[in-house]
Amino acid sequence: MRLISANVNGIRAAARRGGLDWLAGQRPDVLTLQEVRATQAQLTAQLAGSTYAEWQLAHAPASAAGRAGVAVLTPYAISDRHIGLAGFEEQGRWVEAVVETPTGPVRVISTYVHTGEADTPRQDEKYAFLEAITTRLAEVRHEQVVLTGDFNICHTQQDLKNWKGNRGKAGFLPDEQAYLSKWFADGWVDVTRRAAGDVDGPYTWWSWRGKAFDNDTGWRIDYAIHSPSMAQRVSGVSVGRAATYAERWSDHAALVIDHEAD
Repeated sequence: MRLISANVNGIRAAARRGGLDWLAGQRPDVLTLQEVRATQAQLTAQLAGSTYAEWQLAHAPASAAGRAGVAVLTPYAISDRHIGLAGFEEQGRWVEAVVETPTGPVRVISTYVHTGEADTPRQDEKYAFLEAITTRLAEVRHEQVVLTGDFNICHTQQDLKNWKGNRGKAGFLPDEQAYLSKWFADGWVDVTRRAAGDVDGPYTWWSWRGKAFDNDTGWRIDYAIHSPSMAQRVSGVSVGRAATYAERWSDHAALVIDHEAD
């Protein structure tokens, strides 16, 4: 099973830049998207005529137009859908789909954790959402689970090129990092870090501005976090970084995760 997770930074803009064609060329079996920024009707219309027109869809749009939105797409049957977390049902930040793969059901989750801002109510809301994720992970830990998405958190200094300049800022706060540390201590696996080893990066987000992309001044804020049993099935991990600035179709790079059968 090949799973691709991508923050598309707006599905319609990504499609115009060739993002849907790039994703189709990677031949995913499961696709998770973040920052879709579309209603159900708009997303369906965008997918019409594409590789994904007949795929099964689980979509959690935000109640606020043009904001957030997450989705799971697959040609396999989806036997259950779960939208939102307690207190965050309408913000377009969380969707689960139980995907009936040829080797059994896998609970695939797409999430978008907003950026936050240190010492503001917006940061408090971010912590509340991370707390809700922690509760949900405890409930599904013993299933075959893949949690994917944009968490807007760099876990360690290796995940942020300019970590010194970002101390004390949202995305690199110790209290944010503590949530990831707890999940990993509980057995959840950051498969990108496991595959990359003790190195800087691989980064997954670069500003559109200046020379951030060309200089690889990036952030690793997109994750594929696997339950203990599902992590054992991972056979390959890569980051779909564009070769040149001109070829970018999002400010994020997609994660490509391959899995073997049980």
